[in-house]
Amino acid sequence: MELKKIEHKLSVCKVADISDIDLTAEFYFVGKTDEELSLVCRTEDAPIKTIERDDGWRGFRIQGILDFSLIGILSKLSGILAEHKIGIFAVSTYNTDYILVKEENYERALEVLASEGYKVI
Repeated sequence: MELKKIEHKLSVCKVADISDIDLTAEFYFVGKTDEELSLVCRTEDAPIKTIERDDGWRGFRIQGILDFSLIGILSKLSGILAEHKIGIFAVSTYNTDYILVKEENYERALEVLASEGYKVI
């Protein structure tokens, strides 16, 4: 299985209103529930006005389109990283999963996953 590095530095934010988000940005995830409005974006695209913000994230995605019948892919990756005391922030899209780790753990996370047979591109 291939993992593709995301070259951007990322931020995880909580915002008050959708209008605080630059929806023309090249890369972002928005999650809205009855309790919060969350945003993952390139650090340079993070809104000036946030309720909370955590910078210093890096990420990678599982390459390709994952069929919904596939089971345990994210669980296996997160388990390997957990064994090495590397916390994650996961985001899923219709096609695939993205895993974010704190910047100080990024290279070690990729090395650990490569040693477990994952190809990092």
